[in-house]
Amino acid sequence: MEKIYHSAEKSGSFISRHTRRKSDITSPKTPNLFSIDEKLDNDTLWRENVEDVDDHDVHQVSEDIDRFTDTLSAVDDKSNPPEVPDAVEAFSKIVESRIVKYYSANSRSKFGKMTEEDSFFLEAVRRISKLTAAFGDLPSSSTTTPSLNRTSMVLQRAMAFLEEEFRDLLEESKSSNSDRCVLPEGESADGGDDFPSYSPEVVTKMTRIAAAMVSSEYETECCQVYSVSRRNAFNEALKRLEFDTISIDDVHRMQWEPLEHEISKWIKAVKQCAAVLLPGERKLCDAVFSENPSISVILFSNLARAVVIQILNFADAVVLTRRSAEKLFKYLDMHETLRELIPAVKSSCSEDSSHELTAEISAAGDRIGEAAVYIFCDLENSIKGDMAKTPVPGGAIHPLTRYVMNYLKYACEYKDTLEQIFQKHKAVIRSTSSAKSNVSDERESPNNHRTMKKSSSASPFAIQLMTVTELLDENLDSKSILYKDHSLRYIFLMNNGRYILQKIKGSNEILQLVGDTWYRMRSTVVRQYHKNYQRETWGKLLQCLAHEGLQVNGKVYKPILKDRFKSFNLMFDDIHKTQSTWVVSDEQLQSELRVSVSAVVIPAYRSFLGRFKQYLESGKQAEKYIKYQPEDIETLIEGLFDGNPTSMGRRRT
Repeated sequence: MEKIYHSAEKSGSFISRHTRRKSDITSPKTPNLFSIDEKLDNDTLWRENVEDVDDHDVHQVSEDIDRFTDTLSAVDDKSNPPEVPDAVEAFSKIVESRIVKYYSANSRSKFGKMTEEDSFFLEAVRRISKLTAAFGDLPSSSTTTPSLNRTSMVLQRAMAFLEEEFRDLLEESKSSNSDRCVLPEGESADGGDDFPSYSPEVVTKMTRIAAAMVSSEYETECCQVYSVSRRNAFNEALKRLEFDTISIDDVHRMQWEPLEHEISKWIKAVKQCAAVLLPGERKLCDAVFSENPSISVILFSNLARAVVIQILNFADAVVLTRRSAEKLFKYLDMHETLRELIPAVKSSCSEDSSHELTAEISAAGDRIGEAAVYIFCDLENSIKGDMAKTPVPGGAIHPLTRYVMNYLKYACEYKDTLEQIFQKHKAVIRSTSSAKSNVSDERESPNNHRTMKKSSSASPFAIQLMTVTELLDENLDSKSILYKDHSLRYIFLMNNGRYILQKIKGSNEILQLVGDTWYRMRSTVVRQYHKNYQRETWGKLLQCLAHEGLQVNGKVYKPILKDRFKSFNLMFDDIHKTQSTWVVSDEQLQSELRVSVSAVVIPAYRSFLGRFKQYLESGKQAEKYIKYQPEDIETLIEGLFDGNPTSMGRRRT
């Protein structure tokens, strides 16, 4: 049956079911079926033939037809049928008269405006169909052949009328569908009852017509009209969502920005299909073919298949475009959107059709997922390929650090999806890892300051996330060597390390993936940078304030003391001048650095000054060598890491 409906959709002709079944009924007097546009041009001739119809007792004629049909069906000797009564011709004229009456109406939709007339007409169609079927069981040489031709012609005219009415009713709500099937911006997609927007009265009319056509063995014609009309209506709904068919070549020729826009429209359309259009279409189909649920299932499954194929064709075309990092998030959006489509298909299609379509949707989702895995894993190559030889001024956060960590943060907003697809595509991860001989689960940086060990229970995506982060560490280690000043190297590593920690801590998803232990190890590394910086910069300065070596024969040797104060002043001035231009943009880290420097420098300076200033208190000598008071030192330390070369002069004034 399903194949018949497919072929019927491709055909534009209305062919008599009984003519197909009885190929020997070829009377030249039997007219061709009327097209929709012809509108029974021979109405005048019909009126002349049925002028005396009203004189007949319609009820009596109907009963006569029922009795004759039963008699005809019960005949054992089909070669010797009973004589055809006059009631057959009379009843044929009655049916024709009703068709003429319908066509005389001045409205587009004619059926359903007169309840009693409609009921009689549908019952009359049932009788003429049953009678025609009984005639058709007799031999072609039978004396009943002219009657078969006559009733077949009447039945065809009735079916042509019902087909036209069915089509008009299906298209009657097209304009209202245009307004109602698309949800307003910002509203949820729960309004499935708004599509299609046929009134209950219209649905009832369509249901009665469909039942009449199917019972008369014209289900192919009925399904053809329904399928074509509803497929067109569905396409219009998709177009109103700005989604239309785009060829693979056109997709491949698009730049990313317009393609990204097309993907957004595709996502919106697929979500609408899942939440509104497909459920609404199934509801309509079930209602119209309520007396023939098997037909409803097939019709809807055919429509759903066509829609799903159109949806998946676009998805497959997108996946075949050149892969690049910026496409990851749209790919993940597409993967999640297809995942939302599966329940809608499962709940509305037949079991066989549902199994087939969900398998195709899942396969398309897998192709998108595999591409997403490749893109994410390729982030490693992007990090390795960043071999910039120019250091960032002031030891600030490197653009690569910002890019990678923001990329990971946004990616982890799709944590569940990425976990799923990484688990499914382990082979892809293994293949991309084969070229990473320098990347292992246990990694040590060039500065030999840490060993990062991944948990054996970590998921494939979590491992990849940590691998990317550790590759970034290695890249930053190599970039730190570009700074000739060792203290600035540690400021650079501290800045970037602190930024990475903030991004990890600020994302619950990342923190869940990498785990507290791995995070604490990274925190330890950043604290070590801090210690290394303090030792490298301020350790040498504190040597100037050491008490050892100042006494000769038990007495303070002033030339050495003067040299110590002078060295301290010169060294501190140089540190301040240099490190005021360095950048620590994180306020907390900046404050921690200043506090820690003050905590070691100011007490040592205050102690040294208090112990030895008495030896230099004679006038100008004291001002020459005692350049700073402890409060001055504290103020100047507060000017460090501002990235401002004039901060010293400004603070001192």
